[in-house]
Amino acid sequence: MLLSKPIKTWTSSPLRLVQLLALVGLVQGCFGDKAPAVSFQTIKGQVIQPADYQGQVMLVNFWATSCTTCVKEMPAIVETYNKYKDKGFRTVAVAMSYDRPDYVLSFAESRQLPFDVALDLQGDVAKAYKQVKVTPTTYLVDKKGNIIKTYVGEPDFTAMHALIEKNL
Repeated sequence: MLLSKPIKTWTSSPLRLVQLLALVGLVQGCFGDKAPAVSFQTIKGQVIQPADYQGQVMLVNFWATSCTTCVKEMPAIVETYNKYKDKGFRTVAVAMSYDRPDYVLSFAESRQLPFDVALDLQGDVAKAYKQVKVTPTTYLVDKKGNIIKTYVGEPDFTAMHALIEKNL
């Protein structure tokens, strides 16, 4: 026998639908995209494997020596690293594939960058991180390896610090 009246579902109310969509957004925010499990080749010849940064909050910054915003934000990235490095925080600055390795090395040495600086000679790391093409692009990754925030351009470092503290 067919029902003559439609069955009212949980989402038939506009308010319930909004609540459901908000819940989906919240869940997606809690379980963001997984950061790619990539290795980083540093300017010092070291290879940083995914196991080396597991369980840490990590900032992955894609930059170039020719990018004025990248150069401008670098002191704030150094400050952020120094503030949280002893609390389970790691920073890797990934030079774009088009950046000359000798320029990257000179920049890192002259500014005494205290964190890992990686070369992405073939562009594989940038490809793994959602095809990064714009610099600076920065990813904040939680201890479980989830990308919790993506910044294109210079981040609001005060807000970033609050997010880092919440995830440490």
